[in-house]
Amino acid sequence: MKLGAEPKRLAILGVLLAVAGYFIHSNLNSGSPAPPAPPAPGRVQRSVENAALPLAGAPVPRAEPRVLNRSSSQEFKPTLRLRQPGQAADLSSMDATLRLDALARLQAVQLRPGSRNLFEFAAAPLPPEPKVIPKPKPQTVPLPPPPAPVAAPPPKPAAPPIPLKFFGYTTSARQGNRRAFFLDGDQILVGGEGDVLKKRYRVVRIGVNSVVMEDVEFQAEQTLPLEPQVG
Repeated sequence: MKLGAEPKRLAILGVLLAVAGYFIHSNLNSGSPAPPAPPAPGRVQRSVENAALPLAGAPVPRAEPRVLNRSSSQEFKPTLRLRQPGQAADLSSMDATLRLDALARLQAVQLRPGSRNLFEFAAAPLPPEPKVIPKPKPQTVPLPPPPAPVAAPPPKPAAPPIPLKFFGYTTSARQGNRRAFFLDGDQILVGGEGDVLKKRYRVVRIGVNSVVMEDVEFQAEQTLPLEPQVG
């Protein structure tokens, strides 16, 4: 083992470590700075509120329109997309006719102003009231007039009293038939049951104290009581 070679190796190793430490220190200092610590949420909220709310009486700053750079990525670039990728576009099959009628219809459309102002806070308009459709009135069918009352037949005239007086009767001993005696003024009439006197009065039934007579003209029956004769 050679002792003279060890100090040389140690010196070379020390030089290499010094060079390496220098490069490491220079790389750390040249790197991106550490991000600052996030501020407290209370301070951020207060600063935003103070920045958003303008002072009383101060003019409100107008928002300047942002001009888009033509070279930016938001520039409109029309592209032609095919339904099936990988095929060549057939420009001869495309209809490039300018539809003037469609443009005329679009220009004829009139824009109507809205009924609500977007810059005024108000309640929403009420919906339109539903239309009340009147119910059809039921058709009344006129009833037929009631039938005229049937006139009642005139009452039959009452039969006048029979002008005969029953004053007695007699009974046949053989046949048992009764015959009544009637007085018509000074004339005496005799008749049995079923006989017609003076062509109008029929003898219906002969009793002991009365006789039932029928007026043939009026078809009405009357009862003649027995009237005793004085003297």
